[in-house]
Amino acid sequence: MAVTMADIQHLRKMTGAGMMDCKNALNSTNGDFDKAVEIIRKKGQAVAAKREDREASEGCVLAKTENGYAAVVALQCETDFVAKNSEFIALTEQILDVAMEKKPKDLEELLSLPLADGTVLELITDRIGATGEKMELGYYEHITAPSVVAYIHPGNKLATIIGFNKESVDGNVAKDIAMQVAAMNPIAITSDEIPDKLKESEMKIAREKALEGGKPEHILDRIAEGALQKFFKESTLLLQDYVKDSKITIEEFIKQNDKELTVTAFKRVSLNV
Repeated sequence: MAVTMADIQHLRKMTGAGMMDCKNALNSTNGDFDKAVEIIRKKGQAVAAKREDREASEGCVLAKTENGYAAVVALQCETDFVAKNSEFIALTEQILDVAMEKKPKDLEELLSLPLADGTVLELITDRIGATGEKMELGYYEHITAPSVVAYIHPGNKLATIIGFNKESVDGNVAKDIAMQVAAMNPIAITSDEIPDKLKESEMKIAREKALEGGKPEHILDRIAEGALQKFFKESTLLLQDYVKDSKITIEEFIKQNDKELTVTAFKRVSLNV
């Protein structure tokens, strides 16, 4: 059976593989599309195995919201050249759309969801075979809240999703909170959410630094407590200084706009930012 250009283009659309890879796969299977897809996927798996020890530190981070649900995914690759490719960005969008539709509980479940003619994982593997570059779905985060907002930083390397306790939230306020999380990278909403082990570690470090600096032992606990409060100020969202007005905290900024409003959850995903 003669392989036509239409056949090659159809297989390329199915798998994302290169034109020559599609042509060779169809020729070797006498035009059998199912077997050709299998060959391309096996090639992708072989390339993936060879690239396993490589670092996929570049990539594309995207986020979306719909009806009180927000998700962010990061598809990672080796080079910025591939990360900026329109097909790579489109693949990231496809994966995010599946996440928004199916709402998987974790990354493993997302990878197993059907997409195109296989699963999310198989489609990523196909792209590995087409590009010869390691790829992996590095992050999948999601939240549910009465109101949600997403922010994607220019360049698609950083995104945040934020949940609020009310259905009606001023769009500018929501966006500013999302940008605050992007810029200042808090680790919790309030100090109550910070694990006790981390608090103890911060106080221990503060005591040791003070002792090395010649401070008397009887004031070490007071110094450590002060250092812990500074840590809370820098690391918890509501206590952070508002990036657009350092005279007020984020909590004060929120209350100025709506006294009943607060943040219930946030996620931040970043690649090299």
